[in-house]
Amino acid sequence: MQVDSGGIKLNVELYGPEEGKPVLLLHGFPDTGRVWSKQIAPLTEAGLRLIVPDQRGYGRSDKPSDIEAYKIATLAADPVAILDQLGLEKAAVVGHDWGANVAWSMATFAPQRVDRLAVLSVGHPSVRRPGDILERQRTWYMLLFAFEEIAERWLSDNEWTNFRNLFQHPDADAVIADLEASESLTPAINWYRANFHPRVLIQSPPELPKITVPTMGIWGSADFNAGDERMTASREFIAAPWRYERLNGPGHWPQWEAPDEVNRHLLDFLTA
Repeated sequence: MQVDSGGIKLNVELYGPEEGKPVLLLHGFPDTGRVWSKQIAPLTEAGLRLIVPDQRGYGRSDKPSDIEAYKIATLAADPVAILDQLGLEKAAVVGHDWGANVAWSMATFAPQRVDRLAVLSVGHPSVRRPGDILERQRTWYMLLFAFEEIAERWLSDNEWTNFRNLFQHPDADAVIADLEASESLTPAINWYRANFHPRVLIQSPPELPKITVPTMGIWGSADFNAGDERMTASREFIAAPWRYERLNGPGHWPQWEAPDEVNRHLLDFLTA
């Protein structure tokens, strides 16, 4: 189905029984809703109703050219528009990578639309230590992304060698094919350009209202992007039950690399 969110058309796939508990699955960079493909069968077999969009800028959804169209407040309004069109008051929200940032934002500013929250790989946005050299080393590529055209060329040259080496995506061939076919690389990078100006490296993190819905964080021990301190420290920004699951072995895409473990934790959390 297609959903209109402020004039932007979003492609949304629906799975599972219509009467099932609704669960929004929000992907991040550089994926589409396809990154949740290993969760579809186990979660729908448990009776859950899955709502899986291609977020704006990706896949079969619209790709606005204006960088401002990817501000986090606008991104967080998209899943609300999806719930509105489906006639749903609220849903459980599961987000990975940038989808986790959208999920955190949705739970912060529209908590009445979120039944419970599960985030993979990315902790609360207020857990940021501007002076932490290790964090700067892990996120250096965000500075590169600020340079229009240069970042795109660096990632895609030589059959996407730098992209492959930097992100180590477990499904890189299919992801690259999607980025090429849908011309999503620049829109995907625009998420960073709209929200991560280089000055954030020296600024204090934002002061946000605490999360008031039950929350679970999942992190893989081989994640290239961040250590577990960002996920574990999220607890102080949550005024609700908190659960943390550390997975030994998988990296930044645990739902793809360790689907059985992730599915087990999601089912236990979402069906409680």
